[in-house]
Amino acid sequence: MKLNKIAIYTLAGALLMGAPACDEFLELEPISEATTENAYKSATDAEAALVGVYESFQAEYYIWDNLVFSEILSDNYYAGGDNAEIFAVDNIAITPTNSRLWNNWSQIYNAIAKANVVLQKVPLITDPQLSETRKAQILGEASFLRAYHYFQLVKLWGGVPLVLEPVTSLDPAVTQKPRATEIEVYNQIVADLTFALDNRLPDTYGGEANVNKARATRGAANALLAKAWAQRPDRDYTKVLQYADAVINSPAGYELLPNFNHLFDGTHYNNAESIMEIQFIGGNEANWGPQMLLPPSLSGDTWRKFMTPSRNLVNAYDSEGDNVRKNTTILFENAPWSDEFWSVSTGGSVPFAYRWKSANGWASTNRQYIFRLGDIMLLKAEALNELNRLEEARTVLNTVRRRVNLGPNTSANKEEMRMAILKERRLELAQEGHRWDDLRRYGVAVETMNNLNEIDLRTNTKKDYNVATHELFLPIPQSEINRNPQLVQTPGYN
Repeated sequence: MKLNKIAIYTLAGALLMGAPACDEFLELEPISEATTENAYKSATDAEAALVGVYESFQAEYYIWDNLVFSEILSDNYYAGGDNAEIFAVDNIAITPTNSRLWNNWSQIYNAIAKANVVLQKVPLITDPQLSETRKAQILGEASFLRAYHYFQLVKLWGGVPLVLEPVTSLDPAVTQKPRATEIEVYNQIVADLTFALDNRLPDTYGGEANVNKARATRGAANALLAKAWAQRPDRDYTKVLQYADAVINSPAGYELLPNFNHLFDGTHYNNAESIMEIQFIGGNEANWGPQMLLPPSLSGDTWRKFMTPSRNLVNAYDSEGDNVRKNTTILFENAPWSDEFWSVSTGGSVPFAYRWKSANGWASTNRQYIFRLGDIMLLKAEALNELNRLEEARTVLNTVRRRVNLGPNTSANKEEMRMAILKERRLELAQEGHRWDDLRRYGVAVETMNNLNEIDLRTNTKKDYNVATHELFLPIPQSEINRNPQLVQTPGYN
């Protein structure tokens, strides 16, 4: 894929953009250069359109803002840098005019628009070079991708407009849709994933890991189903367990890597634990996120980084004696700036987010995992515990703990096990974009944030987060409220 610059559109504009502008995995011509009457006629067009949907994973939201609205929003990381809107996220003081909301909203809907085009156009292609088997796979992949993008939206905002077809009219009756309920969005996600599995998504596409880990497979669809059934407000842990087991027992042969460090050292991507990951390979398909986080010794610059591990996170690793995951996640270095939580003196020791290891001048090949087995195993442990199968949950949890040389879990009851699993997920998955979702799912986000004892060293006073229940979801971008009178703002926001 060649990464083309992704423009920011209004929702209507994003929905109206017909063909995605990008190449297929093997150097296809951009389909946007085709005329309307010639587009979506051939097998090559179908593959190129699908790659356009995959290319959305290289948008800013998936590189960076997914961390802002999960890790910085939670108790895991502080904001840094000089962006007032990111500090507003850290302070949980997000207003509808925060431009990062609009960036994320538009980029995710842009990706959904591309998936909708594939789902509408590919069934009409009669090129004999496009076999019925491959056509079904393409539709399954596009359906999975649409579900994944809606999963991002519903986690951030709750109910959002459901747009399930390409929009070819500027008629407000077409472009101005009301918010669906949160349950309706999750039901659509489940429907899309069920369709994807029914339409012959394979366990693998062959023997090449860089293909199998880049594309939607049955493992990825089952992983997302497990996460969706856990996160939705009417969660069903029987289904979570069903789909987690489908991943764990997949013919694709997913396995925990024996060495946790290999997940993030930059030389073991597309590994046995990976279910799906964004394929940053450098050049114009690079990840600029590491430059935002890594210390001067690794980034080559001296400006304050945008995400700093919290004292609470560091203490969580230390309280568990978890040196393996701590040293893979956090790197301390003397920083040429002051930090209000770690060192008010310039040159003091400050922790850096370290799961990405190489900045490479804004062109890193370091990656985020979309899904990996460690996450799904801990989700299985959670499901088993909630289903009152304490010892089975302990067995799964201990498998994850043994990898990082931690002793067996000793929880005496369901509630102790619940909190142990939540903490294990924190230590296992820091900087991977899960913490805020976990806190909300466990029903402890408000309590956790309001009970933090984070001291601002400049004033020697405790930081007061003062989180309200309505702030568990984000406000709809004000520009969307202004454009679409059918939209109702998230309750609690002005």
